[in-house]
Amino acid sequence: MDQFEIMQVIENATVGRLACVHDGQPYIVPLNFVYHLGALYAFTTFGRKVEWMRSNPKVCVEFDHVSATNDWQSVLIIGQYEELATDPDTIDARNVAYGLLSKRAQWWEPAYVKTVIRDHVRAVQPIYFRVLVAETTGHKAVK
Repeated sequence: MDQFEIMQVIENATVGRLACVHDGQPYIVPLNFVYHLGALYAFTTFGRKVEWMRSNPKVCVEFDHVSATNDWQSVLIIGQYEELATDPDTIDARNVAYGLLSKRAQWWEPAYVKTVIRDHVRAVQPIYFRVLVAETTGHKAVK
């Protein structure tokens, strides 16, 4: 895929699959993302992915668009996790993330709903972050 096609997939996608690694163990989860000026912005709550990305900020995100078994596109982004806290260094980027994400209906789901993990109710602590895009690649079916 050329860069224009890759950007079309990224800009039109909502759900991506975020992959991170801790102690050699990969972990992948679906999340809602918005692309803006070289970064993917997302909202989540604390859990394994955040804990792992804090210890190893190297991540990748996969987006796909599938119309049929012979009509699909898949894009992979390699990048760096950056948490957007309320401190002076990241508050502007956090506000950008909120502004971009809140343009979508129910953007806060599924991250901000009551979740029970191993018989315990998970604390709902909002976390905004971005993935600074370092590299993109894409593949598509050829008809």
